[in-house]
Amino acid sequence: MATRFTASRTQLRPDPRCGSILASKFINCLMCDGKKSVAQGLFYGALDIIKERAPEQEPIEVFTAAVENIKPSVEVRSKRVGGATYQVPTPVSPKRQQTLAIRWILEVTRGKRGRPMANRLADELLAAYRREGAAMTKRENVHRMAEANKAFAHFGYSRR
Repeated sequence: MATRFTASRTQLRPDPRCGSILASKFINCLMCDGKKSVAQGLFYGALDIIKERAPEQEPIEVFTAAVENIKPSVEVRSKRVGGATYQVPTPVSPKRQQTLAIRWILEVTRGKRGRPMANRLADELLAAYRREGAAMTKRENVHRMAEANKAFAHFGYSRR
């Protein structure tokens, strides 16, 4: 079976307003049904809200720090050994760390209802910047689970 790769990593261009590859990736993940201009409007709206609430920091730096704070260093993966399934803690690659951080932020933001998306996104990014919020809780739960299953680390996780 052929491995599946997308060209998005090589073709990804920095976003027009901030010049950040990470922001461009985040906008692409935020986008629904190919409506990139809507996603850009939401993201930049959230950055404007962040600028109002935290005028001493640059909004793009708050965003970058928030994603850095959410990135997990270890995760658990299921490994079947002798008929039993173990949760084996494994280190996370930098690319997957970034992907998980973006995914968790958007998952939490989409889960909250009742307010405009830009406000919800700004709230979650500011909370992640301060090491608070639901996405940070998700990260801590993943780390706690890996710590609890440290005894199974000797099984190691190798991909075939």
